Amino acid sequence: MNDLFKPFLLEGRVALVTGASSGFGRHFGSVLARAGAKVVLAARRADRVQAACQEIAAAGGEALTVTMDVTDSASIGAAFDAAEQAFGPVTVVVNNAGITIPKPLVELSDSDWSGVIDTNLNGVAYVTRESARRMIAAGVGGSVINIASILAQREQKLLTNYAASKAAVVQFTRTAALELAAHGIRVNAICPGYFATDLNRAWLDSADGQALVRRIPQRRTGELQDLNGPLLLLASDAGGLMTGASLTVDGGHVLTSL
Repeated sequence: MNDLFKPFLLEGRVALVTGASSGFGRHFGSVLARAGAKVVLAARRADRVQAACQEIAAAGGEALTVTMDVTDSASIGAAFDAAEQAFGPVTVVVNNAGITIPKPLVELSDSDWSGVIDTNLNGVAYVTRESARRMIAAGVGGSVINIASILAQREQKLLTNYAASKAAVVQFTRTAALELAAHGIRVNAICPGYFATDLNRAWLDSADGQALVRRIPQRRTGELQDLNGPLLLLASDAGGLMTGASLTVDGGHVLTSL
């Protein structure tokens, strides 16, 4: 292999991905495994990630499924316990779990608001906190990658709860990075634009969705492989001097005029 690419490899690392049952999370698990990491696939129902685990094993990788509710600290702790028992300390964390409840602000119930904030923001904070405590106790550094959104930078109707949660994730990333740098723990974020996932595929196929796609400078939504480079950069030694950064991957969408 060309020495230029060696810093991007993850041999000897243990990586945990939340929300790993589908979409971004399932893809991230596969990419991290292909880069050499032992991968822990976390979801509220472990049976939903079993197929992904089997695919990684069939390709020659190592993977483990764990049950984790990112809004429940006890559940998070138990999942990290299982990961450590199987593979050792987790040193790469991808905070990917997220939900959306699109409604006009005036129609949002308290539970609509708190449900999105609990998963998208509190879950990121709780998992980051648990992973950082364990890295510090083990005397190892690591990388935490938080999946935010371009809605941390731009606005769209019907997503006040989601946008607020993702904007908070970006600022949380910066502040956590400042606190944890002394322990060799890097904290960064990826802000994807529009990708076709289970959360938004039907909407992107609608007339409104297609109109949005036409406003993206590259005139397309993202493909999952478009996230491989940013993910591996932040997870590996190749991004060793990066912390507190937010990488936008959106085909130029945030550059468009209002």
